[in-house]
Amino acid sequence: MLLELHVGSWTKWHLLVEKLTNSLQWCARPAEVKELVMIPSHIRFWGLDSGIRHSVGGGDYGSVRVGTYMGRKMIKCAASDLVSVSSTSDAPAQSDDYKEKGRDVLKSEASMEYLCKLPPHRYEAAYSKDIPETITGGAFLEKYGDHDDMVTVIDPKRSYSVKAPTRHPIYENFRVETFKALLTAANTDEQLSALGELMYQCHYSYNACGLGSDGTERLVNLVQEMQHRKTPENGGPNLYGAKITGGGSGGSVCVIGKNCLQSAEEIAEIQQRYKAATGYLPIVFDGSSPGAGKFGYLKIRRRRPKLTIPE
Repeated sequence: MLLELHVGSWTKWHLLVEKLTNSLQWCARPAEVKELVMIPSHIRFWGLDSGIRHSVGGGDYGSVRVGTYMGRKMIKCAASDLVSVSSTSDAPAQSDDYKEKGRDVLKSEASMEYLCKLPPHRYEAAYSKDIPETITGGAFLEKYGDHDDMVTVIDPKRSYSVKAPTRHPIYENFRVETFKALLTAANTDEQLSALGELMYQCHYSYNACGLGSDGTERLVNLVQEMQHRKTPENGGPNLYGAKITGGGSGGSVCVIGKNCLQSAEEIAEIQQRYKAATGYLPIVFDGSSPGAGKFGYLKIRRRRPKLTIPE
C-alpha cells in the first residue's frame, strides 16, 4: 500500500507499507533505494479507492510538470546571477570565509538537478519572492529560452502555474523526511496528530498544483469530519490524517489512524458515506504481504552494449 509518493520533475519519494509493520523507502529522482522504515504497531494505514481513474498522461499533469521545470530554471538562473553579484566589488561587506561558503551554496543551486535538493529555508530566503504565481509560455521562452525538459513542450500562448508546482517538491521532500523521523517518536496522540497534519499538508499542496479530484477531496473531507467529531471528552479521534496518493488526478487516498477496532469501523463508515454520495463503494486496501521487509529487494541494471569501432 502506498503511504507517501511525491511526483513531478521534482522527485518521487515512496514509502511502501508492508504488512502495516514496516515500509521500504526509496527516492526515484535520483533513483535510490533507501533504508527500511519501521511502522510502530500502534499506527495503521488504509488505502481508499476513489473510483476515479488516475492518469499522469493528461493535460493537467503535463502543465504542472512544465510549471515545475520553469520554476527550477528560474531558481537556477537567479542563483547564477547571485553568484555573479557576490563576486563583484559591489557585493555587501562580509567576511571572506562567509562569502566563499555563500558562493559555494549558490553555485550548487545554480547547477541544481532536482528541486527536492533545495531546503525550504533556502527557497524562502533567496528565491520565493521572485517566482511568479503564473507566467505565459511566450514570456518564459523570451526570458529563459527553454525549461530543459525533454518530455514536455511549452505552448507560448498558454498560461502556466509556476509557484505552486515549484514549491511543492521543495516542501514535500522536507515533509517526507519529517514523517520518517516522527515514526520513531514516542507513542502519543501528539505523534499521530503531527503525522496526520503532514499528510493533510501534502494533500492540499497537491491540490494547489491542480492535481486533485472531486473523489479524493471528498474522501479526505470525510476523514477530517470523522477526526474532528471526536473530542477528548468522548475518547478522542481514531483517524488522524489523509492524503491523495500517486500522481494525483484521481486514484486512492491513504489514511493514517490508530491500530484499533474503532478505526476500522470508522473506515467502514466512510466507505458507506462515500457510496451514498457518489454511488461507488470504495475498495479498502488494508494490509499486505511482508514484502521487502522480509524478502529485501533486487536492483536491476540495464546493460549497455559495447560499442565496436570499425577499423
